[in-house]
Amino acid sequence: METRNVLEQVKAGKISVEEAERFFKKLPYEEYGFAKLDSHREIRSGFPEVIYCSGKPDDYLVSIYQRMLEANGEVFGTRADEHQYHLVKQALPGIAYDPVSRILKQEKPDKVRTGRIVVCTAGTADIPVAEEAAQTAEYFGSQVERVYDVGVSGLHRLLARLDVLQEANCVVAVAGMEGALASVIGGLVSNPVIAVPTSVGYGASMHGLSALLTMINSCANGIAVVNIDNGYGAGYMATQINRLAERK
Repeated sequence: METRNVLEQVKAGKISVEEAERFFKKLPYEEYGFAKLDSHREIRSGFPEVIYCSGKPDDYLVSIYQRMLEANGEVFGTRADEHQYHLVKQALPGIAYDPVSRILKQEKPDKVRTGRIVVCTAGTADIPVAEEAAQTAEYFGSQVERVYDVGVSGLHRLLARLDVLQEANCVVAVAGMEGALASVIGGLVSNPVIAVPTSVGYGASMHGLSALLTMINSCANGIAVVNIDNGYGAGYMATQINRLAERK
């Protein structure tokens, strides 16, 4: 249960002050031995805890999903595989899996999304990372528009969507190879650009290092860079920017 929800229920007379007091007396995390679930993270940061699925033992993963869904009414995990999906699905029939982004989630049906974030990719091969960013932002309550396959080898494709980019509160630019897309977009818009280098490319791309260095060394202003293939980090940061823009 969220803090605001508890306070609203007290105000409406649906729960007693004593029941609310018990909620607030909980430790800022719940101890399970194999995990310490950060139940107060949303109170501190405005974002609930997210599960990084890769590498987690089966029983631990299922238990974490069950507890977080019970506590929040929704749950979101990144870097899950097909085996983990079928495993969690047995315990939580409402869970959904996207094999492109590798996101394993269950969302509240009445979720409201606001603002506008645009997620762009240089090529189709960058879409898995871009979808991780887009779906992360959507889960956290942002309205997202996708503009895919608009890399610099065909710049007219990007320019055709320039109005969409310029109207967004934030743009996420996802690119591998030489990673030039972020610099181009940064020179065309006044809003913040979050650059995401991907590990897409041939040998000298060095698994995304080439794109990362290009983005860090961009001559365009207003560009922030996250780690290689870190779509989740980009979607999180884009949501922070989107919330600030909508607050104004």
